[in-house]
Amino acid sequence: MANILLGVTGSVAAIKTPELFNELRQRGHAVRVVATKASIYFFDPAALSPLPGGKRNPAVVSLDEDEWQGAGGRYDRGDEVLHIELRRWAELLLIAPLDANTLAKLAAGLCDNCLTCVWRAWEPARPVVLAPAMNTLMWQHPLTRRHLRALAADAGAGDLPAHLDEDELLPRINKRSPTLRIVPPVSKALACGDVGVGAMAAPHEIVAAVEHVLSHRG
Repeated sequence: MANILLGVTGSVAAIKTPELFNELRQRGHAVRVVATKASIYFFDPAALSPLPGGKRNPAVVSLDEDEWQGAGGRYDRGDEVLHIELRRWAELLLIAPLDANTLAKLAAGLCDNCLTCVWRAWEPARPVVLAPAMNTLMWQHPLTRRHLRALAADAGAGDLPAHLDEDELLPRINKRSPTLRIVPPVSKALACGDVGVGAMAAPHEIVAAVEHVLSHRG
């Protein structure tokens, strides 16, 4: 069993967050969630292990506003740095869904919210599982492949050929990187009305990927 930090970003697939959260906990994992501002349009953070009165439990679900909460409204030395505390706690980082915007941020090293700060502060030897979810044309855009190759290179997969399409690229990343696993999106009717690849994989498939990675830790 492991401490799993579940990052949630602004894709419609974030509606599956409670299901994914519960399935991970049913497998015996300790789970905390860090959600971007856009993601909470699609799920209620208070629905996950709520406090009495149905209030959000900040010990379980972290939002951007939870960072830098100095009692006087200003930083005092010794105040908790939330993204560092989350990184220290977690043994595996799972970002599901991973939207196109956050993928671009991760590849560029931007850290403008709590989740991307966790990513930037993450220890390279610890595993990461990503489950992308976006519109089909966003998924098939050359920038998506470029960003995935950048993440893979940073995760020890080496330089991957630029001509690889999505179906060829992801298996190579998963085979060659010791710490990064990407759960491919699936084809279906998307929330926008388009039909094609881009929907997040089913929660049970994501959990299976997490457990596979955990079972192969050095």
